[in-house]
Parts: sequence; C-alpha cells; structure tokens
Amino acid sequence: MKTPLAIILTALCTLLVFVGMCRAAPVVINFDTAEVGALPVDFSTALTGGGGPVLWVVKQDATAPSGGKVLAQTSTDQTDYRFPLCVYEKVIARDVEVAVRFKAVSGKVDQAAGLVARFQDKDNYYITRANALENNVRLYKVVGGSRKQFAGVKAKVSSGEWHTLKLNVKGKHFQVFFDDKLLFEADDGTFPEPGEVGLWTKADSVTYFDNLTIESEER
Repeated sequence: MKTPLAIILTALCTLLVFVGMCRAAPVVINFDTAEVGALPVDFSTALTGGGGPVLWVVKQDATAPSGGKVLAQTSTDQTDYRFPLCVYEKVIARDVEVAVRFKAVSGKVDQAAGLVARFQDKDNYYITRANALENNVRLYKVVGGSRKQFAGVKAKVSSGEWHTLKLNVKGKHFQVFFDDKLLFEADDGTFPEPGEVGLWTKADSVTYFDNLTIESEER
C-alpha cells in the first residue's frame, strides 16, 4: 500500500506530465529481439540526396554492446551526396536527448554515423555526426535537402571500435557529446516543431548501431 507521501508524489508527477514538465521514461532499443536480415519494427527508411536504395538491416555482431545484434546500414553506394536515414516512428518530440553506440565498419568515400532530431521529412531535420575518416564531429541542419553545418570540432573517431554519440536538443540550444564527453554547444531555430528521431550515415559508410536511447519531454 502506498504511503500518503507516495500518493502525493504520484499525483504531482501526473500533473506535471499533463502540463508538459515531466520527462517521459527513456526508450531503449538494442535490437536483440529483432529479426536478422530485416528492418526492425517501428522503423522506416529514407534517403536525402542521390544514389541507389538504402539498406538498413539487423545483423549479428558478437562485439555488440547489448550482446549480439545491431542495426546496420550496409549499402556501399559511393554517391557522395547521399545520406541514408533510419527513422524511429514511435517518438515525436521537440525537446529530446538521443544517444547511440556505433561502430564505423568500412567506407572509402566516408565512414560516418549520425543522430537525427526533429525529423520533418527526408529533406528537413537536424543531424549530428561523427566521421572516422575526417576525425571530427559536426552538427548540421538539412533544409530543403541542402545540408548546412552550424557547429563542429575535431575529435579522434576510430573505425572498427564502438563509440557513443549523444545529441541533446532543448528549444534552440544543442549539446553534442562523444564518448560521454561534452564536445560543443550551439544554437539554431530553423526547426522549432516536434519531429521524429533516427539514425544516419553518408555515401558508402557501412556502420553498425546499438543501444539507441531516446528521452523526451512529454507533450
């Protein structure tokens, strides 16, 4: 039986959720129950730019942080201005913290891993990405299909190893973390509306993702 204090706290949190002040429980996706060779349930794919079809599938990987399965972008199309996306359809949020473990596996044109926030459609969203060929982490907005950088720093991004990338968006303010370290902050107001979150790569990047974590403000 709940104590009077517990009842009061539960009621207070319920009220805060109603007015949009309480954070929802984090969504954690590790792909371990997903079917190998298929796109996970509740995800859809998209493509910004040109080139052939994207190919996002669940694969076995014994090195996966969660224990065995990953979501992988496996197309090796070398079109330079080509950005495959995999969008999670169950969360639509304005203020959101999204994080993922990733491993850059291969790519001659690029070896990139990214996180998408406030996704409106395939040509309009925010993206932070880490690049193992360029050794940097950058923050972009994609507006009408045109990618525009508005922040970024140099950072060692090794291929063949697992890293953590995290993006925290609140209002116009952005924070980007790499391997649990805050790298930089920036501000932009291009997309004030709520949107979906997702994963992103570039060109021929074969990249593995695991432990996608999403925490958002209730609306």
